[in-house]
Amino acid sequence: MGIAESIRQLKNELPSTVQLVAVSKFKPVEAIMEAYSAGQRAFGENRPQELAAKAGVLPDDIAWHFIGHLQTNKVKMVVPYATLIHSVDSERLLAEIDRCARSLGRVCDILLEVHIAAESSKHGFSCEEAEAVAARMGEWPGVRLRGVMGMATFTDDMEQVRQEFRNLKALSGRMAARIPGCDIISMGMSDDWRIAVEEGTTLVRIGTFIFGKRNA
Repeated sequence: MGIAESIRQLKNELPSTVQLVAVSKFKPVEAIMEAYSAGQRAFGENRPQELAAKAGVLPDDIAWHFIGHLQTNKVKMVVPYATLIHSVDSERLLAEIDRCARSLGRVCDILLEVHIAAESSKHGFSCEEAEAVAARMGEWPGVRLRGVMGMATFTDDMEQVRQEFRNLKALSGRMAARIPGCDIISMGMSDDWRIAVEEGTTLVRIGTFIFGKRNA
């Protein structure tokens, strides 16, 4: 199945309340343009240099989502281009995004990355830490909190994945009740997006299903 057909299949299956972000990391401009020609406008990248390079040559109406682990010294390469940064996993990173955004005269939309998986290799705040940071968002005027992002455990136990998604959905509900506009839940990838949809995600990040296995 080709890229355009994969895009169409996903959009037919996804509820209208769920946004599709096509994860285009490591994929060439030609592949992104094939998805673009099929109507896709939101793309996800996880390397600052790659995001900046692609944004410089691809259509201006693409909404770029930064989904990878972001180092503070690379923030300046991401903030000018990112519609949404999904992977804010520390107060230090939050402060640097705020500083960079204010220097550009803009407000940067972000998600707090929450560690919901039973894997120490994954990044993110605990649920308690995320709620505490959310309560202090006024300290970072160059940043607008739009919601939460999480990655489930890489496992064949889909009930574990489901419970992890439920935990993130519950956290989102608590935060949304206190913060206007904080209603995005970014969870679900190529292997588990259907479960994520069942558990209330508002945004799925899908790469392999659309573009095939990556080359790096």
